[in-house]
Amino acid sequence: MIRAGKVLVADDVISEQFVCDLNKCKGACCVEGDLGAPLDEDEPDKIEEVIDLVKPYLSKEAVEVLEKKGGYLLEEDGDLSTTTIDGKECAFAFYDDQGILKCSIEQAHKEGKTDFKKPVSCHLYPIRVSKLPDFEVLNYDMWHICSPACDLGKERKVPVYKFLEEALTRKFGKEWFEELERKVS
Repeated sequence: MIRAGKVLVADDVISEQFVCDLNKCKGACCVEGDLGAPLDEDEPDKIEEVIDLVKPYLSKEAVEVLEKKGGYLLEEDGDLSTTTIDGKECAFAFYDDQGILKCSIEQAHKEGKTDFKKPVSCHLYPIRVSKLPDFEVLNYDMWHICSPACDLGKERKVPVYKFLEEALTRKFGKEWFEELERKVS
């Protein structure tokens, strides 16, 4: 475990290699699992602000779910997450022309319609953040659906933390990421 500021980074975030390969996985992380994307405390308001912007990208079913349930849910354990369709697919996901699941929020961001890129937990994936009283902990969520990303990461020799430099900098800041890099070297 490496400590950078008030963040503990699991060794496999540094040692394992990863580069998303959407052409192979087809965005499975947006549909697999039983919960939506975890949300930070400030993200529900941002989610609600973008719902109308992203509806044009979404299926009729997704729009209906968002109109009925809203953009986020309060889970039994008190955590917030994005709304899902039937407890599976994120309600903000849509299929592109190649059959790849994409994030409608990120698409709206790319088109300059919002400053909100997407939930930071999605941006950080395959890293999952957990909280301790005095620290946040970054763990690598190794999952079979990401095996193509592991293969591509090994081929390109890109560690998980380097692949996620933009997301980690978004979450913790540039100085924090530079500190992590110094400690890794």
